[in-house]
Amino acid sequence: MTAPLSHYFIYTGHNSYLTGNQLNSESSTVPIIAALKNGVRVIELDIWPNSAGDDIKVYHGRTLTAPVPFIECLKFIREHAFVATEYPLVVTLEDHLTSELQAKAAEMITQTLKDVLFTSLECLEEFPSPEALKGKILLSTKPPKEYLYSKGFDEEKKDSCENETPCEEVIDDKTEKQVIEDKNDMDAEDSDQLEDSSGESEDTDSSEDKSSCSLGVHKYKSLIAIHAKKHKAGLTTSLKLDPSKVERLSLSEQQLEKGAENHGTELVRFTQRNLLRIYPKGTRFNSSNYNPLIGWMHGAQMVAFNMQGYGKRLAVMQGLFRSNGGCGYVKKPDLLLRTDEGNKVFNPKGKLPVKTCLKVRVYMGDGWRSDFKPTHFDTYSPPDFYVKVHIVGVPADAKKRKTKYLEDTWTPVWDKEFTFPLTVPDLAILRLEARDYDKGEKDDFAGQTCLPVRELRPGIRTVPLYDREGTKLKSTKLLVRFEFV
Repeated sequence: MTAPLSHYFIYTGHNSYLTGNQLNSESSTVPIIAALKNGVRVIELDIWPNSAGDDIKVYHGRTLTAPVPFIECLKFIREHAFVATEYPLVVTLEDHLTSELQAKAAEMITQTLKDVLFTSLECLEEFPSPEALKGKILLSTKPPKEYLYSKGFDEEKKDSCENETPCEEVIDDKTEKQVIEDKNDMDAEDSDQLEDSSGESEDTDSSEDKSSCSLGVHKYKSLIAIHAKKHKAGLTTSLKLDPSKVERLSLSEQQLEKGAENHGTELVRFTQRNLLRIYPKGTRFNSSNYNPLIGWMHGAQMVAFNMQGYGKRLAVMQGLFRSNGGCGYVKKPDLLLRTDEGNKVFNPKGKLPVKTCLKVRVYMGDGWRSDFKPTHFDTYSPPDFYVKVHIVGVPADAKKRKTKYLEDTWTPVWDKEFTFPLTVPDLAILRLEARDYDKGEKDDFAGQTCLPVRELRPGIRTVPLYDREGTKLKSTKLLVRFEFV
């Protein structure tokens, strides 16, 4: 845990305040607390002015999601930040605030987080390690501009930025009309400094107000430990390395997929020193998620996921971060961190030799009779269980296998072995899913687990299964043997 932050995958949430879908669910501190208790180490907050323009609220802009006060989020973050792990927490802010409210945000942050807040007077030349940052909270957003009320602002604010919500803008008050732009490509953490809610020009504002506001903005900027850079003018420009500083870049899942086609090695090189955050496309209104392996195999540290629901991809994310004691930080494979003699880095498209083979023998399963009602799977007979055995990993390693289903038994014995050749075992996740076979209907879900291959211990093991929501079933387990050859 003594390498720079950029050397780790970090357990990252997206829109961490939402209780459900991305369009009209409630904003609350409850999902923030739940994420922190589960070991999530990056919390995301969208901060906006309230209707009066004198306070700060958190909600998903351009939607009907109900807001929650920013100060409440800060208080609960401070209270629960280190209940699961003492390693650092990063709070990313999507800042849609006016200059005055940025000053107010700075006061809220310093008064609430106090001594646990990590700050740096200048942009970091190298990220500190998780060990060095134990017990600290770091803020990350795009630093505001030092000047205010520029006459050229109207032209500058037309810069295109990232897009997290392509849906139609929902505006319910006059203040928001002045700070929200109907852009097709907007992520406020990368948007330019917003003008004040009064809309008055430089000529009509008093110098005293400007001076006070400028000091507040300067203080706000000083609290930002991880600077976010703007992504524009093409990925080649955004991925240029600056030896004098390290930053964070955000890309949508589509931008990453497109960039991976032609800039795979540049992405890997960028993430050796800098942080890369990937976020879900805006059309995932139901809070679904994307394939995290695309980000991980290119070195992206912050693969941001919606934690509000469930699904296979979220289970894979949870599986990876069971590594390393569940502390929210997992060291990246050496191949993503090293350069060879010709200063070349890992090419995600390149062919790699098989490094090891994992043998998985699924002996039997038991415990369903205790965890489920007798009629849960089949009304008139015992269930017909089978097990899917998948490797989720780089394309060369991804494989799907399954046992045969066994009819009418609560204690199935399959005794079936599968062999998986692995080129990058450090990025491989073993997914075991039990189902009840139903002829002519969708097979019933009977439990699953995702296990990081890098932490599997050889030998015969009992493997607990989890329900769809990620809660461990009390009794249901599989008896499995793991062997590396």
